[in-house]
Amino acid sequence: MDEDGTLTPSATDDSTLVLLTVEEAARRLRIGRTTCFALIRAGELESIPVGRLRRVPADAPAAYVARRRAQQRSA
Repeated sequence: MDEDGTLTPSATDDSTLVLLTVEEAARRLRIGRTTCFALIRAGELESIPVGRLRRVPADAPAAYVARRRAQQRSA
């Protein structure tokens, strides 16, 4: 928060990021960290290993939502 009490954008909202942490991806999707890991394990949300870390491409959350919306329309 800044001095007038409003929320300031954090580094996690930086649109120039190429890879997100699982926590950042979960925040963008407005889901919990555990749910985000479950989506990754199920292959529904793209992620890549970087050394011992797991990272989510910045465009993967939007692609996940687009796929889910398409599934909803076709159902």
